[in-house]
Amino acid sequence: MKSLYFILFLATISLSAESCRDDDDTCTTCPNNDVIAGDYNPQPHEINVPSWLPPVPVPPDNLTTVDGVSLGRMLFYDPILSSDSTLSCASCHKQERAFTDGLALSTGVLGMQGKRSAMSLANLAYNTRGFFWDGRTGSLETQALIPVEDHLEMNENWDNVLQKLRKHSTYPTQFRKAFGIELKSQITKELAAKALAQFQRTLISGNSRYDQVIWGQQGWLTDEEQRGLELFFIEFAGTVQHPGCSHCHFNPHFTDNNFRQNGLENVPDLLSFPDLGRGAISGIAFDNGKFRVPTLRNIELTAPYMHDGRFTTLEQVLDHYASGGHGVSNEDPNILPFVLDAQQKQDLIAFLKTLTDPTFITNPNFSTPF
Repeated sequence: MKSLYFILFLATISLSAESCRDDDDTCTTCPNNDVIAGDYNPQPHEINVPSWLPPVPVPPDNLTTVDGVSLGRMLFYDPILSSDSTLSCASCHKQERAFTDGLALSTGVLGMQGKRSAMSLANLAYNTRGFFWDGRTGSLETQALIPVEDHLEMNENWDNVLQKLRKHSTYPTQFRKAFGIELKSQITKELAAKALAQFQRTLISGNSRYDQVIWGQQGWLTDEEQRGLELFFIEFAGTVQHPGCSHCHFNPHFTDNNFRQNGLENVPDLLSFPDLGRGAISGIAFDNGKFRVPTLRNIELTAPYMHDGRFTTLEQVLDHYASGGHGVSNEDPNILPFVLDAQQKQDLIAFLKTLTDPTFITNPNFSTPF
């Protein structure tokens, strides 16, 4: 009889152990596997910016911390956010290309091309006028939510992502360290987006040769670069035709982050743009064909150019602007024809190359943590 009781006792232990396998949610006798161990001791993360750039604005509900940035960096480089675990944010935003991908249109996990070119992430922290080419979201936090569920990008849904993150061997602890949550079930898409936003706010580019010479008073521009600078920053020249680049790309960010129609399309009316751009978001016909002005910082590295990647070289970009657009009613008033001879074109391009920031594309704090 004692041996029978012993056998039954062993069987009970075996069944209990079986019921606790694989985090079975139906188990009523298992320990609470939802609890996250570890400490929460947030430390502020200092975003280093040179003195000639303004302080980085940080929203009060998502203060930048060491652990928050670390988590965001992991999520940025981890393909776990995509449906087949092959595509990460970094797949389309490569550090060596100033966080673009070198393609006219990026390709998602389904093998389909997106509708627009991947924008540079440099100095996004300073943008207060809407993200993406069309400004569809107002913050880095809301922006970070969208690529995951876009069928042309990661083609995943956030419910699946959260299950993967909650079951992961590392991420629950990282979320606790970043946000102080106590349970795996408290990992949310909003917290993931906050972490991604924290990391992206650190992506500051402000140490180009232009910055060192103009602001840091270190060295000199070449004669060619100086002539290009003077062409770039002409604001008024009477009857003299000139590029007027700085009307839209001015110091210190070399963008105003506004939405402008820059004369790319020869359309008969405002409703005929192949891509409505800002107008599709605002619902205002006069906004059709307008897109956010991209930064020219690191422009040497971010080809191809324009929202659809139609131009492969800076020479082609200058040729477009020199043509003066097509006269569509909502073209920006600064789109006017001008003439550049071969030397002036090379001078302008030489100046634009001074905006390349080698430290930005090699900063180990911006690279993969894996």
